[in-house]
Amino acid sequence: MPVQANFSYQSLTPELQLDALASIAVYPASGLISLNSYENRVSLFTDENKIRYVVKFYRPQHWSEAQLKEEHQFCQILDQNGCQIASPIEINQQTLFYFEGYYFALFHSLSARSMELDNIDILYDVGCALGKMHRIAGQETFKYREPLNIEIMLSNPIKALRSSPYIPKSLRAPLFATLEALEIETTRQFNNHQHKIIRLHGDCHASNILVKDNSPYFVDFDDCKMGPAVQDLWLLLSGTNAEKQLQLSMLLEGYEEECDFDRNQLCLIETLRTMRIINYVNWINKRWSDPAFPLNFPWFITDEYWKELLQSLKDQLIALKQAPISLQPNY
Repeated sequence: MPVQANFSYQSLTPELQLDALASIAVYPASGLISLNSYENRVSLFTDENKIRYVVKFYRPQHWSEAQLKEEHQFCQILDQNGCQIASPIEINQQTLFYFEGYYFALFHSLSARSMELDNIDILYDVGCALGKMHRIAGQETFKYREPLNIEIMLSNPIKALRSSPYIPKSLRAPLFATLEALEIETTRQFNNHQHKIIRLHGDCHASNILVKDNSPYFVDFDDCKMGPAVQDLWLLLSGTNAEKQLQLSMLLEGYEEECDFDRNQLCLIETLRTMRIINYVNWINKRWSDPAFPLNFPWFITDEYWKELLQSLKDQLIALKQAPISLQPNY
């Protein structure tokens, strides 16, 4: 098994990136333009043939080779079945490459704009695209990717946060009391619901959907996993309850053109939101040794942030006990 580099990208210089690309006979004619990505290191460039590419260097020691290859295979299957996604480019029958401690992949650059969440019209098309993706994804399962479950997404992050030095001492007791209550209620709700699990995008928010020629394209399958279908829908809902109901109705109208949707899964939305909130906090906590994180998240070590987080967690505990979103107002 290839040895992976330091978790914090300490040796990933521009020169090493250029040497990595040269190892697969790709030669940028432009400079490498860094794109917004905290988990991986992603750059845009134009090669000697004036073709625009994106190269992604995966964070070392986060994914195994088997997990990355399974992600790529999933993308290829979706691409071959007509799903509009950013699929890794195959060179010499490979999509995943290794160079001096780093796994990396190459993608074609999409000339597309970001999805606008307040554009109701595009939600129907996004729903259609997700339905098609899930219909294909449901035909097989992942073997190596981590599943979406309580242990990975909630219990383990809470355990890790207990040893975090960044939580103010004065807030530790009420914070962990609230986290314990959230863990109990979320576990109860999640485990009491019998839901079908399928292969998912896993991180399907608006920033991972681009629009080209009025059609949605899905990018960044780093967090693909096994889980309930609603995980790929709820992140696209925002605003008031009435606005969320309208957004959800548009998404499902399109989705059900391609794939059946179990509407009982709507009761999982707040449990999934709870898991995401807590997992996100620990994501920053675990990566604080990466110089990019103190630079981009300086508020993480302030008392004010942890006070606001505690209040949002208390609010989330209330939300868990309320009736789930419905397509029918006042139902």
